[in-house]
Amino acid sequence: MVTPANNSTSTTSFKKKSDEQLIQSAINTLSTQAQALQSLANRVSTQFAKAVNLILEGQGRTIICGMGKSGLIGKKMAATFASTGTPSFFLHPGEAFHGDLGMVQANDTLILISYSGETEELIRLLPSLQSFGNVCIAMVGNVGSTLAKHCQCVLDISVDREVCPNNLAPTTSTTMTTAMGDALAVALMESRDFQPQDFARFHPGGSLGRKLLTRVKDLMHKENLPFCEPSTSLTEAITVMTQGRMGVVLIKQSSQVVGIFTDGDLRRAMLSSGAKMMQQTMQELMTENPKTINENTLIVNAEEQMLRDKITLLVVTNDNSDVVGILEIYDR
Repeated sequence: MVTPANNSTSTTSFKKKSDEQLIQSAINTLSTQAQALQSLANRVSTQFAKAVNLILEGQGRTIICGMGKSGLIGKKMAATFASTGTPSFFLHPGEAFHGDLGMVQANDTLILISYSGETEELIRLLPSLQSFGNVCIAMVGNVGSTLAKHCQCVLDISVDREVCPNNLAPTTSTTMTTAMGDALAVALMESRDFQPQDFARFHPGGSLGRKLLTRVKDLMHKENLPFCEPSTSLTEAITVMTQGRMGVVLIKQSSQVVGIFTDGDLRRAMLSSGAKMMQQTMQELMTENPKTINENTLIVNAEEQMLRDKITLLVVTNDNSDVVGILEIYDR
């Protein structure tokens, strides 16, 4: 039987800390990161404006490269850029060196991320990128590094030290890199006057996309609408209401809807008239002039109208004021 060696660095061993110590550790980490961010904000220079303008003036995509943690942040940056109006993708520098440079076009702008500025996988791409004529922006912690010296623009993301107790694990430096990427994204959005409607176009599956792109006609009920006439008896109207499965009937005279009768109206009639209501017609029981909405209205505006009027249903009309559907508040 082999006895495992005693390894003091095993990840299973730890020093028990009190809740107060753990909370203080979090406070110290977050405070240090906040101070580093403020220091970074104080160092923003004309190089930042130059980077934004180089991206805006470029006729191609913005390609982001980085290794390790820088690469992970680069992927996030590319995703943020692409979803906010700046065509972008992440290119792994190792794969680029072995053929994926074919993805790069001459008018693309590259953002090369390396805290040391000496990452081998990025440095060896520089001759090819220079021969292609690409504009390169460096995000580095050392503005005197090889990478910085060979790029047209340099963004300083340096920190005094990592918040890691051993000053080894990328922690504060990765926070600065992420923050600088977000700063670029926001400046580009502002320069492009990127609006919520634009954001929704790139996020059609999200809640914002639904609210800003979906219209009433996309969600309304439009098949087998429950119609009856003013002279229809309550008994007949209940049958139509049941078949329609929406708890409502629309009272139509000629080609116009003149009233609406809901299951709520039915309950109120029962309370006020009792058994006598069975002899009444829709003319006597309906609610006149029901609330309507145009089929091309954005669903978010329809929801606001229903909440404002404290109703759960709207009659949908087209541009000719013809009834074309019914929208219920839970059709979302």
